[in-house]
Amino acid sequence: MKIRFLGTGTSQGIPIIGCECPVCISDDSRDERLRSAILLKINEQHLVIDIGPDFRQQMLRAKINRLDAILLTHEHNDHIIGMDDVRPFNFRSGKDMPVYARSTVQKDLKRRFPYIFSDHPYPGAPSIVLKNIDTKKPFKIGETTIIPIDALHRKLPVFGFRIGNFTYLTDIKTISDSELAKIKGTELLVISALHQHQHHSHLNLNEALEIIQKIKPARAYLTHLSHKMGLHKVVEASLPPNVLIAYDNLEIDFLN
Repeated sequence: MKIRFLGTGTSQGIPIIGCECPVCISDDSRDERLRSAILLKINEQHLVIDIGPDFRQQMLRAKINRLDAILLTHEHNDHIIGMDDVRPFNFRSGKDMPVYARSTVQKDLKRRFPYIFSDHPYPGAPSIVLKNIDTKKPFKIGETTIIPIDALHRKLPVFGFRIGNFTYLTDIKTISDSELAKIKGTELLVISALHQHQHHSHLNLNEALEIIQKIKPARAYLTHLSHKMGLHKVVEASLPPNVLIAYDNLEIDFLN
């Protein structure tokens, strides 16, 4: 499995428009963050988790010309609004794009993109086939088995995903012990950590580190970072040896 971080920032990205804080004006490329998304290359499959407003830019930057499926963690704008830019993949493959999501997210997609999902879709609109994720059951995309992990983004249900010994969790605030049990044995964990202060709907750094300590992966990467977290090189130097900060375009070869 190859894991590529397409984006590692929050809904505003970094730099934030008009902000002149040290992070937003940093000349370290690791401090520049598009909205959070990740690309998984598993054998011959290309899977993307979340397609926010930077989806087109991320696909161009990563030079991706084929995409086999999209998984959505939840329905917030910075995770779904790139739906229209699925079109080039449809045109290239001549096939519908499978999009995996829970039923409430599917309902929201149909409300936001009526020209895609109406009985008579707009000519040239993306061709999407919605696939339901059952919170209680693993599912397969081709030969790849995916275990959905249920968590809460304040009160909003969000999915994380475990594939073999890799787990991706973003935009979470709380997670039950029973769902944590599904993650035990994960060797590589990606988890969101907004910044170092308390937040109503996101894990802060200490909370993320507490979950990492419970799961005990060999390596953990922090994603979905705010500019308030601080400079990449400064914050990463303060972390435990097995915890790193993800950055845009980071690619990991993982023997899953």
